[in-house]
Amino acid sequence: MLEEEYQPRRRLPPHLRPVPVPEAPFSFELRTAELGDLPSIREIYNHYVLNSSITFDESPWIFPVLRKKFDDVTQRGFPFIVAVSPSGQLLGFAYVYPWKAKAAYRVSVENHIYLGPASTGKGLGRSMMVELISRSRAAGVREIIAVIADRNADASIRMHERLGFKDVGHMGRVGFKFDRWLGTVTMRLPLRK
Repeated sequence: MLEEEYQPRRRLPPHLRPVPVPEAPFSFELRTAELGDLPSIREIYNHYVLNSSITFDESPWIFPVLRKKFDDVTQRGFPFIVAVSPSGQLLGFAYVYPWKAKAAYRVSVENHIYLGPASTGKGLGRSMMVELISRSRAAGVREIIAVIADRNADASIRMHERLGFKDVGHMGRVGFKFDRWLGTVTMRLPLRK
């Protein structure tokens, strides 16, 4: 081997080095979901159905099922929101749905929030939850309940805690997906006394 092969690489002087281009800030707009958003919503949700245990659904959403859920949420006057990038790409969605089917539960809802895989860890989930809570309060909701998978959902649990949700119970081994048992953590946020 030649001696020059062992020489350390030379560096350009600071004034000749290229200036690094800063990464564009992560930005988004929160707005009410529209019918045209449903294909992107379905794509995001089905990613989690097929690749994670944060939803206990095992079958991907088909369009008629999603459309029925969307119509039901909007007819009840409950919030269904999306986050959209400046280029128009849907980054995530969130909505509330009645906690139980019986009429007496009509002012208690369960929240649902799903982010596109590239949108996690950037504060989007928290922003969406703050907006969802605000819109739920305006819609007359008295109680928001979060039912969170007890595996691989630590970030979701922490986010809910930071927003004032209190842990009200755990249920172990109530779901079975991907050949393993799953439990849930239930949290609640009262909006009115």
